[in-house]
Amino acid sequence: RFPREGRVRWIGLRPARMVAMTAVDAAEAATGKGLHGDRYASASGKRGVTLLQAEHLPAIALLAGHDALDPATLRRNVLVSGIPLIALKDRRFRIGEVLLEGTGPCDPCSRMEAALGPGGYNAMRGHGGICARVLEGGTLRLDDAVSWVDA
Repeated sequence: RFPREGRVRWIGLRPARMVAMTAVDAAEAATGKGLHGDRYASASGKRGVTLLQAEHLPAIALLAGHDALDPATLRRNVLVSGIPLIALKDRRFRIGEVLLEGTGPCDPCSRMEAALGPGGYNAMRGHGGICARVLEGGTLRLDDAVSWVDA
């Protein structure tokens, strides 16, 4: 059980590898794929959408020696607040009209050393969010509810 629904606070797309994230107000999720306009949009599988816990941003910033962080720096698609994302691992959940299934942690990559500075990879460990597969596509939008779905 969860005490309340979460909310989408930020959405970003990675148009290509090594290219800056593009912040958007809404994104189309394709069943079995990912988000249109994202580099993983045509890939199937476990990493269709990546999600990050908004409440972890200050911790990551502090551990990396920054005052604050732009969510785009961490290269996840959706920033969520108010619901513990790690509890959605191996569970189905909705963001607006989109049905997702948490597939596992979204571990940081070595690229975080360049993005956050020396030690950036370790600053993000345990705070990388989760990956999810798209079970039912649709549009996800800023401020959409994030809610767990009973199996």
